[in-house]
Amino acid sequence: MNEQHVQWHSPNLGRNFDMLIFGHAGLPLLLYPTSMGRHYQNRDFKLIESVAHFIDEGRIKIYCPDGIDEESWYNNRIAPAQRVQNHLQYEKMILEEIMPQLLQQSPTGKIGVGGCSFGAYHATNFAFRHPEMVGYLFNMGGAFDIRSRVAGFYDDSVYFNNPPDYLPHLQHPALYEMGIVLGTSEFDMCRDANYNLSDILRQKNIAHWLDDRPNANHDWPIWRQMLPDYVAQIKW
Repeated sequence: MNEQHVQWHSPNLGRNFDMLIFGHAGLPLLLYPTSMGRHYQNRDFKLIESVAHFIDEGRIKIYCPDGIDEESWYNNRIAPAQRVQNHLQYEKMILEEIMPQLLQQSPTGKIGVGGCSFGAYHATNFAFRHPEMVGYLFNMGGAFDIRSRVAGFYDDSVYFNNPPDYLPHLQHPALYEMGIVLGTSEFDMCRDANYNLSDILRQKNIAHWLDDRPNANHDWPIWRQMLPDYVAQIKW
C-alpha cells in the first residue's frame, strides 16, 4: 500500500501542516482523526489497514489530515467564540488547501468524508455544510452536537457548525444524493446522538443507513469492522 507524507506551510493556519495519503487512485476519502488526534492516528490504530484491499485495488485514495482540536473546540484556555473561529480557519484550510486537489482527482467530481468519534463530527459538519462536494459520508461512533464544547456561548457561528440545529432547515438538493452512514453500537456512548441525527434525516426524507451493531463499545475494534462495509457501498 502506497503511503505518502506531505507537509506544507498553511497560509490559513500560519504554520506547517501535515497529512498522510494512502493509495494511488480511486475516490478520494478525507478521513478525520478523533479528538485532538494527529494525521497518523487512523494509520496507527489500523483503520487504514482495514480497507487496504480497496486502496491497493485503486478504488479509494485516503487523505488523513492533522486535526487542530487542541486549538479550537478543545482549547478551554481561550474564549468559546475564539474556539469557533479557530475551527472555521481549519475548515477554510481544508476548503482552500486540500479540497481542490481531491476534487480534481475524483472520478465523480465529489469526495467521501469520514471519521470516528469526534472525527465523525468533523466529517458530518463538513458534509452537511458543503454537500455539493461530498458524495459519501461515513460516520463511526460520532456525536454531532457541538454545544458542549462552547460553555453556553451561542451565536450564528455555533449554529452553523452544529448539525442538529442547522440540518432541519437545509434544503440543498445534494443532500438527497449523498450516501450517508451513521455507524453506532450497543454500548457506544454516542448511540443516542446517532439515533437523534437519524430522526432528523428521516423527517427530511433523506436516505441513510443507521448501522447499530450489537455487543460493541465506542472503540477502534468495531470501527475497523465498520469502515470496510461502508466503503463497499461506494458505487464506482
